[in-house]
Amino acid sequence: MNRIQGALNALVERVDTPAPIVLADVMQDNIDRMQGFADRQGLNVRPHVKTHKCVEIGRRQVKAGAVGITAGNVGEAEVFAAAGFDDIFIAYPIWPSGTKGLRIRKLAVTTRLRVGVDNFAAIDALADAMGSEAERLQVVIEVDCGARRSGAPPEFAGELAAAARRRGLVPVGVFTYPGHGSASPDSRQRAAMDQEAALTTAVRSFSAAGISADVVSAGSTPTVEYSTGNVITEIRPGEYVFNDLNNARLGACTEDQIALFVAGTVVSDWVPDQVILDVGTKALSREGNPQIGYGAVPGTSAVLSKLNEYHGFLPLPAGDFQPGVGTVLPIVPNHVCPVVVNFEEYIVTDSTGTSLERWRVDARGFLS
Repeated sequence: MNRIQGALNALVERVDTPAPIVLADVMQDNIDRMQGFADRQGLNVRPHVKTHKCVEIGRRQVKAGAVGITAGNVGEAEVFAAAGFDDIFIAYPIWPSGTKGLRIRKLAVTTRLRVGVDNFAAIDALADAMGSEAERLQVVIEVDCGARRSGAPPEFAGELAAAARRRGLVPVGVFTYPGHGSASPDSRQRAAMDQEAALTTAVRSFSAAGISADVVSAGSTPTVEYSTGNVITEIRPGEYVFNDLNNARLGACTEDQIALFVAGTVVSDWVPDQVILDVGTKALSREGNPQIGYGAVPGTSAVLSKLNEYHGFLPLPAGDFQPGVGTVLPIVPNHVCPVVVNFEEYIVTDSTGTSLERWRVDARGFLS
């Protein structure tokens, strides 16, 4: 992690804090590593752009070999479609309320669009919204594999697919999210096994309904290493592009593979053995807890113990690490995704800190 501090030292005079710093060389290595893994396993990569929300980064993922992108909502899909991305999966149980029906219809006409569904009511609502263009919309049935979030029981996948086909929509496969793989290092492989079992049941349910599940989509950076079962056709990792402390703790990445940190400045040091930084919840979000902290200074044992909106409380461990007022420090977040939405642009450099570019967080604020 010394590369992070080295890059930051080279940028100190050119960056206002707080700011998200991206090490482009580390990020590109992450992109290439994931693509190489998928290629060796015979899997398609459909990265989730919710992590970075940046058109430039999405283009790099597609250039590396991704077959398309995954979005979390219609707004994200619209931003990337406007930038020329033409193969988009909204991996979410869409309900076409308000203007969403018209927006989905427009996207389906102008791009190859897939949307997630996990219930019969949504199938009917989507078919009504698409009208005579229903055959342009591909649907992927979401099934639950143990995360207990959204997703139908896997054995119902075929019934849902048949209902979609009757309404003129095009059921193309199944997907799931093994979110319970983020609980501990030991949970990653177990969750991936649950994922494979659920997807296998869902595919059989499709077959029983006389429908082919051409897309069998697995998700999550923590579990992707184990998402290699024969039934799976594509993976949808998101956080891998930047990585974060949570993934490092889980063993899903090394600390040297973390490509994003937030630069913060020490602004106060009146309390003994503690300094205050200008990074609070409006920069880092509230991801964390008192046990693991709310972000860490790489290369040290220092972690943020508390956040206010604009203040980060950094107790100083015993030793030589004694940053004074005006010192700029890198803070690596626990979870990178909610950090990204707090900023309008990335400061992009490399591990040497010699280059500096600014890339827009294009889909920031697009939540519906």
